[in-house]
Amino acid sequence: MSSASAVLESDDGSSSSEEEPEVKKEIWMHHYSSAHKILLVGEGDLSFSLCLARAFKSARNIVATNVDTQDELVKKYSNAIENMRELQDRGAVVLCGVDATTMGQHFFLTTQRFHRIVYNFPHVGFQFPEGNRCQIKLNKQLVKEYMRNAKMLLKKENGCEIHVTHKIGEAYDKWDLVKKAAKLDLVLYQASPFYKNMYPGYAQKRAHGPSPDAPFNLGESATFKFRLGQCP
Repeated sequence: MSSASAVLESDDGSSSSEEEPEVKKEIWMHHYSSAHKILLVGEGDLSFSLCLARAFKSARNIVATNVDTQDELVKKYSNAIENMRELQDRGAVVLCGVDATTMGQHFFLTTQRFHRIVYNFPHVGFQFPEGNRCQIKLNKQLVKEYMRNAKMLLKKENGCEIHVTHKIGEAYDKWDLVKKAAKLDLVLYQASPFYKNMYPGYAQKRAHGPSPDAPFNLGESATFKFRLGQCP
């Protein structure tokens, strides 16, 4: 039908017109689609979530979370509240005080299931030097519990994924992401190189220490995509 309106015949034989519902085009940004229900974890100043929302022209499919309270966000990040307001204006749900290691019991998140669950550059903060065995152990525990909780919230459908983006190199390779995931019956589907310029407006933040709003060096990084063991 070429017209934007459909002509309907009423019970008495007369005709009336009714606007056809608008069909929105699916928009992709790399690994993420406007048709996906997306949970973002440990979001810092919320700039990654906002980048996706702007690309999709809407944030109605996005739930963005941060471990910090709203008061802590104000203190730590210069743009966090502005980013939060824009996300909410675009339709996102933004939740503060959500711990990645216990989010599977969160009162709201337990009612939801997601196509994509994303944690970019997880880190517990520096208690020891990056390559120290104790520091590595703490970070390994963080990603293990994140993946355990993310699995609870992932849709049990083909193609649904848990993502971890982090650096590649000597200390980071010892986090053993793939082995940790396998113990949870999560299978590595793909590891894709991560480049900041792929996501306009994204600002990686230190989050910890005396300068939480400062950027850190990304170096060589990748997004590791995991799927449920029984799903291709």
